[in-house]
Amino acid sequence: MNKYLKWSLVGIIVLISVGLGIRAFMPRENKDMNEKSTAGRKGKQSKGDLQVRVYVVEEQSLTDGIYVSGSLIPDEEVNLSFETSGKITNIYFKEGAYVEQGQLLAKINDAPLQAELRRKNAQLKLMEDRMYRAKALLDKEAISREAFQEAEANLVALRAEIDGVKAQIQQTELRAPFSGVIGLRQVSQGAYVTTATSVAALTKTSPLKIEFSVPERYAGALPQGTPLTFTVEGDLTSRQAQVYAAESKVDPETRTYTVRALYDNADRKLVPGRYVSVNLTTRQYDRTIAVPSEAIVSEMGVDKVFLCKNNVAEPVEISKGLRTDAQVQVLSGLSVGDTVIISGTMQLRKGTKVKVNKK
Repeated sequence: MNKYLKWSLVGIIVLISVGLGIRAFMPRENKDMNEKSTAGRKGKQSKGDLQVRVYVVEEQSLTDGIYVSGSLIPDEEVNLSFETSGKITNIYFKEGAYVEQGQLLAKINDAPLQAELRRKNAQLKLMEDRMYRAKALLDKEAISREAFQEAEANLVALRAEIDGVKAQIQQTELRAPFSGVIGLRQVSQGAYVTTATSVAALTKTSPLKIEFSVPERYAGALPQGTPLTFTVEGDLTSRQAQVYAAESKVDPETRTYTVRALYDNADRKLVPGRYVSVNLTTRQYDRTIAVPSEAIVSEMGVDKVFLCKNNVAEPVEISKGLRTDAQVQVLSGLSVGDTVIISGTMQLRKGTKVKVNKK
């Protein structure tokens, strides 16, 4: 009896354990089935038309513009220095002032040269008197023609010496070679200077030059007289200038083409060295067709766009023209009113069903 009871208890325990195990596994199985069912429903919901944005083609004006940075440079600039050595006796300019062409700016001591000039001028008077008498004697045949010609040569030589002294005196004067603004002086009155000594910088600020570089594809496309607008840093005022010259070749390292324009700067408000933002218009197209650049797909050398027709993508080959930062001109393949798909283009194929996102 005890043996029978013992085995009965063991059987009951085994049955309970099996029942608990089955119960433990049943909720998990149901959960997995529910998850699979939910995932299936979600998959069915996600599968559908491709959401896209579109652009309706219309006629517009298209401008080929160049936007580059440049700098203002002076029309003329020179470091002023004397043509001879000596001690500075006078400085006649004020730093930062506007000076006129030919204006006396500084002076070197010329006392020895002035003394020599006076002496030679005195000799000149005596020699001219001698020539007058020699001419009278020659007319009377009192002297030979050779003696007269020698006296005449001496007079010519003296006059040349006087001109030489005057030229040396001029070299002691520092004058403005052109009108402009004179900078900070680098010497003081009483200083000894040589021809290598810089006295100050002279800058011609009216007009000013604008120097900038454009991509090499524009080489030769900016002839003399091409108009441009520019602004300087910190000033949104738009100013007008004109191209007047360009470099003779493209820079082989930067692959750019250097161009210069002139701005009159009549009020002299702008100064050289400032950065400028340059805007040039090279070509203008009126009543043309263009699409956003992201709409174009290139495959095997063929350019195409996808049209949205009855919520279905249809590819159309096009011919491209002018390209700007955001748009591309379409020369053929599109008409006004066509609806062009401009997003998700890499996922499109002929016949792809799409849904227009109106946001």
